[in-house]
Amino acid sequence: MTSDEPPLLGSRWPRLAAELTTGDDFCRSFYTQPPPAGAYGPRHRNVALSPMGPGVLILDVVDDVIMFVEIIDRPSLD
Repeated sequence: MTSDEPPLLGSRWPRLAAELTTGDDFCRSFYTQPPPAGAYGPRHRNVALSPMGPGVLILDVVDDVIMFVEIIDRPSLD
């Protein structure tokens, strides 16, 4: 890492990084398109849906294409 690069999350906030990598059982997500090599860029937007049932659905959309879906606090889809 050069001095121009920001520090990694784990070196800056190790407890937060550990908590994030532990995971949870109330959040699921999946890609609908291949993951990007980096950030989605300036044409990216989050769309929070109002589901009929409990929980939250959030879409990552780029150029009107759904790229990623996040499902929070909803019953299992199985």
